[in-house]
Amino acid sequence: MKISVLGCGRWGSFQAWYAARCGHDVMVWGRAGVADIEELMRTRTNAYLTLPDSVRLTTDLDEAVEHSDFIIISISSQALRELAARLDEYDLSGKSFLLCMKGLEQDTGKRLSVVMRECIEQPVGIAVLAGPGHVQSYTAGIPGAQVVDSEDPDLIRYIVDVLGSDLIRLYIGTDLIGTEIGAAAKNVIGLAAGMLDGFGYESLKGPLMARGAREVARLISAMGGNELSAYGLCHLGDYEATLFSSHSHNRQFGESYIKGEPYGSLAEGVPTVRALVELGARYGVELPICNTIYAILYEEADADAALRTLFTRSVKGEFDS
Repeated sequence: MKISVLGCGRWGSFQAWYAARCGHDVMVWGRAGVADIEELMRTRTNAYLTLPDSVRLTTDLDEAVEHSDFIIISISSQALRELAARLDEYDLSGKSFLLCMKGLEQDTGKRLSVVMRECIEQPVGIAVLAGPGHVQSYTAGIPGAQVVDSEDPDLIRYIVDVLGSDLIRLYIGTDLIGTEIGAAAKNVIGLAAGMLDGFGYESLKGPLMARGAREVARLISAMGGNELSAYGLCHLGDYEATLFSSHSHNRQFGESYIKGEPYGSLAEGVPTVRALVELGARYGVELPICNTIYAILYEEADADAALRTLFTRSVKGEFDS
């Protein structure tokens, strides 16, 4: 099977590596002049992996789109609208897309599948991939599990069939809203975990996990999704990889922020928290963790005081709405 991967950063290059491992004919696209694709074209290697010789590399979007009817997208969430608009200029008849980013459009709060539907007016298949996993673990042969979700059950089963393997067990999702919101929100909880690490409050990460999942469950329910998704692979199931791992960009960003250290890698939770705060206000859902992280990052709130206040709020029932 032919697969095109649009995006060649850490996760995009992994998707290409993994699809090739599954036996598929893979082509990877990156923007001309961008360091990620230039490095791969020069060495076939980045900081995370080495691509097999069978994987082709290109900076020609025409070539990548024409290569396959199944296209994986793994770029910054905030760049999706621009890329999707470019894709709509092509004949996409019979093509399907798998979105492998975990975020929301910060200016609108829209889920990424919604952004795709708005920008691509042609009848294409759209699915999302969510769940735990780090490139470093997968390439070392450590297995994991993820979930595929879509409005099209047939597309979900197709993706599970062609990309499921002994390395990644793929589960069938049944709640696109919950899967996308949960996957995006776990990055914000990851920022909070990193901030706790920065202050040496690691023992509070347990309460953060429990309350974070409950907070996100309320939002998913208010948006019309199944609140149980917050306790599945897309969110709670991804906490270990995001809240504790040294490989997590979001956790590391949070810790570096508290310590006043620069951190240059992409942390999707930073723009996503803006979108979640807007969604909380729109749907009338209290999001104390998201609001706290937003206040720290965007309103110059004192981080230590804000985090302490978060865990000393007025007493209420654990599962009150």
